[in-house]
Amino acid sequence: MRVFISILVIAIGLGACVPAKKYNDLLAKEKKCSEELKKFKTSSLDNEAKLKTAQTRMNIMEKDISQLKADTSDLGHKYRSLQSKYKQAISMGADFEKKLDEIKDSDAKHLARMRADLEAKIIETQRKEDALMTLEKELKKKQLLLAEREQRVAELEEIIQRQEMAVKALESKIAQALRGFEDKGLKVEERNGKIYVSLEAKLLFASGSTVVEAEGRKAIIELAKAIENENDLEIIVEGHTDTDRLASASHPKNNWELSVLRATSVVSIMTENSSVNPEILSASGRSEFHPVDPSDKAKNRRIEVIIAPRLDALFELISK
Repeated sequence: MRVFISILVIAIGLGACVPAKKYNDLLAKEKKCSEELKKFKTSSLDNEAKLKTAQTRMNIMEKDISQLKADTSDLGHKYRSLQSKYKQAISMGADFEKKLDEIKDSDAKHLARMRADLEAKIIETQRKEDALMTLEKELKKKQLLLAEREQRVAELEEIIQRQEMAVKALESKIAQALRGFEDKGLKVEERNGKIYVSLEAKLLFASGSTVVEAEGRKAIIELAKAIENENDLEIIVEGHTDTDRLASASHPKNNWELSVLRATSVVSIMTENSSVNPEILSASGRSEFHPVDPSDKAKNRRIEVIIAPRLDALFELISK
C-alpha cells in the first residue's frame, strides 16, 4: 500500500510538470476527436434516416405492386367479360339481320321496329367496343407501371444483396487475417449489416495507458491491411472503459479522455502502417456507458472497430 501511495505521489508530481504545450496539444486533439465524433454521429443519423426512408419507400412500392396486380387481374376479368359480351352482340346483330331478311316483306311497322332495335343494338355494340378499347389501354398502362415498379424493387433488392454479400466477404477476410488473435481477447462478428471487431484492453493497453502494446499493435496492423483497399466503407474506432474512476492530475484525467485517446491511438497505428484512406476513418470515446457485460469489467475495457458499407448507390436509386 505504501509503495502504491509513493508511486501515486510521483505520478502526480510528474503530471504537474507536463509542459503547457503538450497539455494544449492534448486539449486540441480531444476537441478534434469530439468534432469528428459529432460529425460521424450526424452522418450515422442521416444514413439511418435515409435507410429507413429507403425501406419505407420500398414497402410502399411493394404494396403498390400488390394493388397493381389486383387491378390488373380485375381489369383482365372485365376485359374478358366485355369481349364475351361483344361477341354476343355481334352474334345477335347477325341474327337480327337474318330475321330482317326473313321479314322484309312483312308489315312495314314491324320492319321499322326491327330496324330500330337493330340500330339500338349496333349503338350498344359500339359503346361496348369503345369501353373495351379503353379498358385495354388502361390494362396496358397498368402492366407497364407494374413492370417498372417490379424492376425498381428488383434493383433495390439486388443492391442490398450485393451489400450483404460484400459485408460477409469482408467479415470472412478480416476474421482470416485476425485468426491468430482469437484466443487473446479479439472477436469478429457481423450485426445489422455492419462488422464489429472487438479487441479487449488486455490485448492493447496497460492499465490506464493510451500506448498500444506490441501484441495489440500487430493485431491492429493486420486489421488495417485487411481493409486498406476497401474505400466504400465508413469505419469508426470506439474506445470503451470500465466504471473505475481515474485519479490523475495529468491526461487522461477521466474515462472520457481515456476512451478517446485510446481510440485515436488505434487510428494512428492504422493510418501509419497501411494505406487505409483516412477520410473513411473516425475515432470516438464512449467512456463506461456502453458495457457489453456489466458484471465483467475486463470485457467492458475494449476497443471496437465498426465497419459499415456506404449506401450511396441505394440512396441514389431511391432519389430517382
